[in-house]
Amino acid sequence: MKISVVTAVMNGRATLPAMLDSLSGQGHTDVEHIVQDGGSVDGTLAYLQGHGHRNMVLESCPDTGIYDAINHGIRRTTGDVIGLLHADDQLVDADVLAWVADALADPAIDGVYGDLEYVARADPGRVIRHWKAGAYSTALLRRGWMPPHPTLYLRREVFIRAGLYDTSFRIAGDYDGMLRFLTRGQVRLAYIPKVMVRMKMGGVSNKSFAHMIRKSREDYRAIRRHGVGGFGTLVAKNLSKLPQFLGTS
Repeated sequence: MKISVVTAVMNGRATLPAMLDSLSGQGHTDVEHIVQDGGSVDGTLAYLQGHGHRNMVLESCPDTGIYDAINHGIRRTTGDVIGLLHADDQLVDADVLAWVADALADPAIDGVYGDLEYVARADPGRVIRHWKAGAYSTALLRRGWMPPHPTLYLRREVFIRAGLYDTSFRIAGDYDGMLRFLTRGQVRLAYIPKVMVRMKMGGVSNKSFAHMIRKSREDYRAIRRHGVGGFGTLVAKNLSKLPQFLGTS
């Protein structure tokens, strides 16, 4: 099973080594790494050309934002299964992609996801938030549930059936996309009850109060658009994160 891993990057030179090491060390080797660069000027391209994954396919061109870049990358994939690996994230175990391939060996499954840890940007060994996703059911969408997006791997057919990411969203396009995959796309998900990805805190959604407000507005737009709830769903979505900081979820 060929797995396409898409990385959209813009000036990510500092975090590339750890990300690339985690990908190159995977035991599952039928992998292509699709890198979509938005025009980096910090040495990202030179580092990728010298140290990139053995099956890397690199393109650098302007984009209109993160979701436009991801869409560009997905369009260039050739694998059976597609997942994302951001420039400052890491796969936590050498068998993560093998877990994905094993789960998707079942033809009744369209996608898989697992758990995620947020770590301190200055100290990646310090876990700040542990996101234990749990098993999916449709009823959970009304309570603001979503799978951790960086752990989600989907068959190519899902994107053909349900479309790519909506570039009118600037921060919550991943939530909008996943709701669309799960509602219109009728995706059948399997849960891998293991931490798959470590993500550094300080991403675009939580880097300022203004971004957090904008994210909530976009979340609410996605909730209403896909008919999974209303304002209560947005509140439940935000409150569900609290136990993750306390290590109880």
